[in-house]
Amino acid sequence: MKIGFDAKRAVSNRTGLGNYSRSLVQHLAAFHPEHDYHLFSPSADATLLDPMLAQQDHVHLHKSKARIKSYWRSFSIVKDLQQTGIQLYHGLSNELPYGMERSGIKSVVTIHDLIFKVHPETYGVAERMIYDRKFRHACAVADRIVAISEHTKNDIVRFYGTDPERISVIYQSCRDHFYHRRSEAELAKVRETFQLPESYFLYVGTVEARKNLKSIITAYEQGLREKQIPLVIVGRGGPYADACKAAIRQAGLEHLFIWKENVHDSLSLQAIFQMAAALIYPSSYEGFGLPVAEALLSGTAVITSSLSSLPEAAGPDAYYIDPAHPESIITAASSILNDPAQALSRTIKGAEYVRARFDPAALTNRMVNCYLSVSLER
Repeated sequence: MKIGFDAKRAVSNRTGLGNYSRSLVQHLAAFHPEHDYHLFSPSADATLLDPMLAQQDHVHLHKSKARIKSYWRSFSIVKDLQQTGIQLYHGLSNELPYGMERSGIKSVVTIHDLIFKVHPETYGVAERMIYDRKFRHACAVADRIVAISEHTKNDIVRFYGTDPERISVIYQSCRDHFYHRRSEAELAKVRETFQLPESYFLYVGTVEARKNLKSIITAYEQGLREKQIPLVIVGRGGPYADACKAAIRQAGLEHLFIWKENVHDSLSLQAIFQMAAALIYPSSYEGFGLPVAEALLSGTAVITSSLSSLPEAAGPDAYYIDPAHPESIITAASSILNDPAQALSRTIKGAEYVRARFDPAALTNRMVNCYLSVSLER
């Protein structure tokens, strides 16, 4: 089968939707070489893609020659798909081109989350309108919708009234290298490169309100500072991050909060995960929560909220907290430090959960079965 993909995020986004797109195509190419995979990109820059993909005869990158890239991606890409003989098109990041339903080409769309619906205050009015139109259209015309968690599936049904029978839950897998631990020499090099302390807690992700970094700051104010273990923050942010930095200064906690905004490669990030005492991830809403799964694979204890999809990503042995109650973060962090044997046991169980539930080969097989079932539908 000739399968086409929206490759915008795969070639332009280093994190999030980019990682999902790259991992999926790489796994499809590796585990199911019987199909032809065609990546349609509005950009000529493909440096983020695995160079090995370019050497495989069943993987093809199509770069748009259109002058207005956004128009091409939303409308005229359909003509290119037809001319290439694409039999099924997968919109990897929440949208499908307009006219897809009249093209004669089967379609699948992955919906990652509906943050703009659940937390509308984090988006401008125009952004919400654009996203709502694109998501609503994709959910209406797709032959099959892939949700990356049960929670996202429930949100799709809740906000768009979509028939749940049209939605398949297929989790995203972690990047391949997270299934192999880094050596002590590699850890030492990363520790030196990023000037990391011997012991630290870790926060990974965009610094925005729904991820509740302020709750961690409050936890330090209320007692966690006594542990004298700093928090390393790997992530960028806008006004909310500035407000967090101001709160840290006001509380006199600058020596306990270490900002690292220059971690650009995932191998270094894995090492940073692996050396942490625990990942603290008190988000109130995630479509999936990939850092939680990656931390567990890295052998790192996880403190996270029991909200949205996070229990699906972390499993039953994580340390669950309520981000609205910072004292719960203190309790969880203290438990990990005071009982390292129990923390290790729970982390090992968590890693086993991630390996079993998010196995790359099994998830890729589920996606291919989804494609095949769609291709057979009339």
